[in-house]
Amino acid sequence: MNVLPAFLRHGFAHGVHPEGFKERTADLPTQRMPFVERYVMPLNQHLGAPATPLVETGERVRRGQRIAEPGAFVSTSLHSPVTGRVTAIANRRFPGGVFARSIEIETDPYATQRLDPRPPVDWRNLTSEGFVSQVQHAGIVGMGGAAFPSHVKYSIPEGQRIDHLLVNGAECEPYLTNDHRLMVERPDALLRGIEIILHNLGAREATIGVELNKPDAITALESQLRPSQPISIVPLEVKYPQGAEKMLIKAIYDKEVPAGELPRDLGIAVNNVGTVVAIADWFETGVPLIERILTVSGPGVVNPSNLIVPLGTPVREVLNYCGGLKDEAIELVMGGPMMGMPIASLDVPVLKGTSGILAFTKIGDSRPREYPCIRCGRCLEACPYFLNPSRLARLAKARLYEEMNNYFVMDCVECGSCTYACPSRIPIVQLIRTAKSQLRQPGAADR
Repeated sequence: MNVLPAFLRHGFAHGVHPEGFKERTADLPTQRMPFVERYVMPLNQHLGAPATPLVETGERVRRGQRIAEPGAFVSTSLHSPVTGRVTAIANRRFPGGVFARSIEIETDPYATQRLDPRPPVDWRNLTSEGFVSQVQHAGIVGMGGAAFPSHVKYSIPEGQRIDHLLVNGAECEPYLTNDHRLMVERPDALLRGIEIILHNLGAREATIGVELNKPDAITALESQLRPSQPISIVPLEVKYPQGAEKMLIKAIYDKEVPAGELPRDLGIAVNNVGTVVAIADWFETGVPLIERILTVSGPGVVNPSNLIVPLGTPVREVLNYCGGLKDEAIELVMGGPMMGMPIASLDVPVLKGTSGILAFTKIGDSRPREYPCIRCGRCLEACPYFLNPSRLARLAKARLYEEMNNYFVMDCVECGSCTYACPSRIPIVQLIRTAKSQLRQPGAADR
């Protein structure tokens, strides 16, 4: 049994302890959602450059067929989630209220939707470049919500090496249990994915970090783990944002990633459990990233569920499958309540990074009135990155965006701990997010 004892957990400073609400779905087995009539695949559903379409309007596509190629190195492929016909390549609704160029596919109602069999990839004999190319071709991204193309993490600069693979099973966001169910239901696939990544990165060992509120996941992984495997399971304190990669590195290895550097500068690669399982699926069965597990929960949904959902499925269809929304539901969030994005329309699609769809009600969820900052310092005590959130919020309100750079605003990961801790109910993280968006636009200094 490769489980490290509790006294070896280092933890991290600051953070918050929001109520989990995971009991709504933690014990619900994952269901597979039926196919629907229409799917929308945005070309920019990953970080980096948008993908470039490989199909044309009117063309018939097969489930699993590549329909868009990477638009740059920091980009990835898209594959059809269904057998059907391309009905449009045009702007469609995207979470957050904007429109994005997308491939719209109408499902063939007479197709079996079976995937064409593909031979497994001989991952043991791949070069480093070949491994990176395979992961990019499979369309695999970070499944924890960021949707950063995974092959970029595996492209190690000359002079660096990866010694440790850190697998993120913390799932610290309230309500979400999709990673939890994946570890319980597919521990064998997770361990096979780790073996593939270890071999191709040349790493010495892997560590799976799992919060203590998932004892069945730890047990499931233990049962599949062979003594000869260089893999350890580390139980972690239940605290937010335990799943942030820098916090996870601090909690497990007691190392800090300096500002402006990446985990690979410390010889560490970090992957979400969903990403690792997607790696196993591609190399062993040839299945690209065309579906994912997500959690549908919150007080505003009739039947909370964990679902396997084809990418591109409209949120409306997912909610209908879960019994719809309750009459008192007033807000939908894609992702977790701390870092998720409000959903502007029920027509937006499920994306590669969609970990959950949460419905909230006006009963106990309405936002209280905002009060002036009382300089209590609770946001400083909550911030795991040791920033000064209250100062950043004041500068953002004054639109002194450039001055915010002097206080390391770009080191903020927008975890929301400051907003959660603020007794004055100031939307600190929203103010910081807006400021960062302004700073990233050309001509910010002139404005």
